[in-house]
Amino acid sequence: MHTPSRQPEDIAPGWTTDPEHSDAAPPQREGEGPFRDATRGPRLQKVMAAAGVASRRACEALIEEGAVRVNGLQIKGLPAWVNPAVDTITVHGQRVRTGAPPVCVMLYKPRGFVCTASDPEGRRRAVDLVAHPTKVRLFSVGRLDMDSSGLLLLTNDGGLSHLLTHPSNHVPRVYDITVNGEVDAAMVRRLERGINLPDDRTGRPRPARFESVRILRAQRDRTKLRVVLTEGRNRQIRRMMLALDHPVRKLRRIAIGPLKLEDLRPGQWRDLTERELEHLRRDASKPGKKKGKRPNRKPRR
Repeated sequence: MHTPSRQPEDIAPGWTTDPEHSDAAPPQREGEGPFRDATRGPRLQKVMAAAGVASRRACEALIEEGAVRVNGLQIKGLPAWVNPAVDTITVHGQRVRTGAPPVCVMLYKPRGFVCTASDPEGRRRAVDLVAHPTKVRLFSVGRLDMDSSGLLLLTNDGGLSHLLTHPSNHVPRVYDITVNGEVDAAMVRRLERGINLPDDRTGRPRPARFESVRILRAQRDRTKLRVVLTEGRNRQIRRMMLALDHPVRKLRRIAIGPLKLEDLRPGQWRDLTERELEHLRRDASKPGKKKGKRPNRKPRR
């Protein structure tokens, strides 16, 4: 278990400066170079995501904007393939450690910290609380908003992050929330049936629901609930409760899949054990969890 400390500001963890392959190198022209050869190895964005640079989609955006170089050559378009064993990959002049060991830590994120990899507003980042001895660059698996606290996973393993956050895997996440007003059994049933919320991208109404809701303590002016989510929509809990005139006063995530917050205190973190990682991967990829999939039954004679 570790108490919070800050990383150096000049070089992000998991990166090293690389003067030999600086931004002064000439850009690669479309179709030129060995990086258009699919036999070279895996796709560039996949290697970057596995090294913990960002999600695969965010890595694709970095490549498209010209921030990525391989062996000093600027990659300005996709697809591109690399050999991580021999190629030097840099992003904005900083070298990506493609051979970094996989790391996954559990952090008790306090309120007041954001989960983004970089923040133009200069707010405190959750990743700065983890000074991991391997110096790898970590990113958050999903997010907790700035006003929320609780269990947050940080990793450099893009495959694990994808497994845990892909909506088809329905990994349960458990939250203790306190809302304004008194929530009764009828409201619980409505939350479990689902309500319509505007889609983040299209703005069109789309159903949103809690997998389960339990009243922990009900008072006239506030109610404490334990809710389970298997969806991953942006600020879903806060938006659902606000839509029903019960705005959230406090939100804390206490579990993700088989992992529980338990003895950590705000700002503390620890590495996941091999056993915990095994259970986490197993639960996320368990057969029959896909929505709409039913168990096999013998046909009627």
